[in-house]
This record gives sequence, structure tokens and C-alpha cells, in this order.
Amino acid sequence: MCVRRTLNFLLSALLMSSIAATAQEDDVLQLQQLDEHVYAVVGPFGNRSAENLGNNATFGFVVTGEGVVVIDAGGSYKGAAAIDAQIRKVTDKPVKAVINTGGQDHRWLGNSFFKERGAQIIASEATVTDHRQRLQDQMFALGNLVGNEGMAGTEAVYADKLFSERTSFTLGGTTFELIHAGPAHTPGDTLVWLPKERIVFSGDIVYTGRMLGVMPYSNSRHWIEAFNTMAALEPEQIVPGHGPVITLERARSDTLDYLTFLRNAVGSFMDEGGSITEIGSIDQSPFSYLVDYEILKGRNAQQVYQEMEWE
Repeated sequence: MCVRRTLNFLLSALLMSSIAATAQEDDVLQLQQLDEHVYAVVGPFGNRSAENLGNNATFGFVVTGEGVVVIDAGGSYKGAAAIDAQIRKVTDKPVKAVINTGGQDHRWLGNSFFKERGAQIIASEATVTDHRQRLQDQMFALGNLVGNEGMAGTEAVYADKLFSERTSFTLGGTTFELIHAGPAHTPGDTLVWLPKERIVFSGDIVYTGRMLGVMPYSNSRHWIEAFNTMAALEPEQIVPGHGPVITLERARSDTLDYLTFLRNAVGSFMDEGGSITEIGSIDQSPFSYLVDYEILKGRNAQQVYQEMEWE
């Protein structure tokens, strides 16, 4: 790592110490600085709630010479406002663009907040298709988990700039490369790559500290390919979909290694004639250190079993 980035890490540590000293004890979101103009906004683990306003994920933003680019808009209108409050700790520049990296509610249901303030919303075609297909289910679930008060003002605002597989743009001297690498956790999972800074926002292609979720709309086989697409960029820092900023090595251990292990274990179980009703017998204890292990291990194995029946 070059001297400039080493100094940036030291400055980041000083900044985070200052923020921690002045933050309220009940702050749900935490700022993490990666470079002189790149930030992660780290939300909590656990479920969506009235306290976190649907922001149980990691987001980010980049301050450029011409304005701010936000990566993922939050899980509600008020959730987006909470992300914007973190941005205002750093800069008073306007948000010029918001990139939605995937189909989950916390990636896009805050779009209306930023759209009202003049931001362009950018997403892959597959991402927006997923948004449209799952909107009613997401709004129903959030209404129960976050509550009507927490969801006040939240409405569906879809991206107004779409791309198929790849696109790029430069704003204020910073280049952004967008790569639709999914399907992974969701069909539209997208990487946001800053080539000069060697930083990638992975969206839900990477989980760290928390067990990832293989859902009915996920694709565990292609998820491994999507991870490898990200790894081929050789990023120095990764902003994951869940958890704090990490290295590629840590991303591999918490995400790629688990996906590979799970698919191999389920495949062997099926080859031996195992029934889906007995899938819980697979030993996943090497990954018991991950948050939500007990909640997700069985469901993940069952979902991968169902996928592999048709592969």
C-alpha cells in the first residue's frame, strides 16, 4: 500500500475517533472513512426495525469536486434522511447521484428522499425489474417491522438511468465503474468500482461478520462467480453489503468460503441420498462465528438443496 493511502488510514482513524467522541450513544449508523473522499455508512446487524428505519445494512458515499454520489439509498424515506445526516457530517455538497446495487429494500426504498433533492438514480435493468416484482412484499414487511410512522413518506421511485451489464461515469474527477455481476443474493447485484482508489462497493455480493442469506430469489452458484468477478478487480478495500469495511481476504473467509462449503456439503448430502427433510444434519459449525448463524444455517442449506435439484 502506498504512503498516501497509509496516511489516509491514519487520518481516517483520527476522524473516526473524533466522530465517536461526539456521536450520540444511540446512533444507529456509523461513519467509516476509506480515503480522503470515500466513506462507508455502516448499519447494524439484525432485522429491520423502527429504530434503524430499515437501514440494517452498509451504505456509502463519495464526495467529488462536483457533488456527492451515494451508494444505496436506505430502507425508507426516513432511512435515507439518516444516511444524508451522515453525509452532512462531512460535506454540504449536494447529492448528484444515487446508485442502487441490488434488489433488497434497503438498497432503494430511500430513493424518493434523494430524488426530491435533484439526484439522478442509477441501477441495472435487472435490479429495477427485481424492485418492481418485490415492491408489494417489501412494503408489507417493512410496514410490520419498521411501522407506519417509520415508513412515512416512503414510496417507490425507480432508477431513471438504467444499464444492462456495465456502465461508467466520471463526476468531479472521480470515475465510477458499475458492473452487474449478479444474480447473487439478488438478481441485480451490482459492483461499484473506483479504479483510481482501488475501492469496491460490493452490495450484497459480500457479507462480513454476519451469515449471508440464500433466499428464493438468490442464485448460490452464480453468487460464487459474482464474487470472483469482484475479486478479479483486486480491490484494496471492500465496502460490503453488511458489516464494516474489509480486505479481500476477509471477504473470502466470510462469504466465498461459506458459499463454497455450503454447496459442496449439500452436493455430497444429495449424492448420498439425503432428503431435504434431513438437511439440518449438515454440520456448518466452522461458520458458527457469524452473526445469525443459528437463524440462517438451516434455511440456507434448504434453499441450496432446492437450487441444486434443478441444476
